[in-house]
Amino acid sequence: MSEIKTIGVLTSGGDAPGMNAALRAVTRSAIFNNIRVKAIYRGYKGLITGEIVEFKTQNVSNIIQQGGTIIKTARCDEFRTAEGRKQAYDTLINEEIDALVVIGGDGTLTGARIFASEFNYPIVGVPGTIDNDIYGTDSTIGYDTALNTILESVDKVRDTASSHDRLFFIEVMGRDAGFLALNGAIASGAEAAIIPEIATEVDQLEDLIKNGFRKTKNSSIVLVAESEITGGALHYADRVKKEYPGYDVRVVILGHVQRGGSPSAYDRILASRLGSASVDALLDGQRNIMLGIENDQVVAVPFTKAIKNDKPIDRDLLRVLKTLSI
Repeated sequence: MSEIKTIGVLTSGGDAPGMNAALRAVTRSAIFNNIRVKAIYRGYKGLITGEIVEFKTQNVSNIIQQGGTIIKTARCDEFRTAEGRKQAYDTLINEEIDALVVIGGDGTLTGARIFASEFNYPIVGVPGTIDNDIYGTDSTIGYDTALNTILESVDKVRDTASSHDRLFFIEVMGRDAGFLALNGAIASGAEAAIIPEIATEVDQLEDLIKNGFRKTKNSSIVLVAESEITGGALHYADRVKKEYPGYDVRVVILGHVQRGGSPSAYDRILASRLGSASVDALLDGQRNIMLGIENDQVVAVPFTKAIKNDKPIDRDLLRVLKTLSI
């Protein structure tokens, strides 16, 4: 591989708290190694439109504490086409960008893998998604902050739930994964979590009622992943009204509040470590990998492995939740 003189960096897909910390780490680590940095705005879309700005160390001053991403993010249907990817490659060549760091979730890494294989181009991925659904890493950037946001919200809902003897279904993000719902339920003292990983195995509402929840409590809170597999909080609220009319049911959908806010200390540290390691990996000649964290150590995971494998839920956590909800 030819010597790397310029590294490009972009954020793509859904935003996650800590992306700015990762951007800062990539930028400053590259500059520390006498490498130029070019920030690509609006993800893969910016590669196609050429929305690229060279970053100096001052460009990333005072951003580590900011949520979102200062270089924006966007969905890009054009990048899904061969013509769009060729246009993106031409942009990289014209901008003299020798390697790329991409920060995002499963869709971002999938695009990176396809692009890297088509053009034999060096790319390192950094997992940034609140869903924590990327295989090969214990945690993704943004997950810890989103989990803490959920806790704050559930704590406040519990005050009103207790005052009115109500059953609340609180919908959290997690289209294909129940990490936020399950761990949020344990941490907040909720009675149950309805997650997509076991939706096809059991009727989670029937299981909930049969296990006698609310027998010793004047209110109950159930966290529901927003997944199409579960049907979401409204689906379960409707079922309760029809099948168990004795319950006073309410629904809270947390929505995009989970994506925002200043990143937690954990997410800032994780983003800083992975962002810095991405530059080191490129300088070491590594490519087509995602960097993750396992047992508090930075690890390299091939794109194909990170994308194709589903991250399993820890089933022991289901037992813990069930045990502690009596």
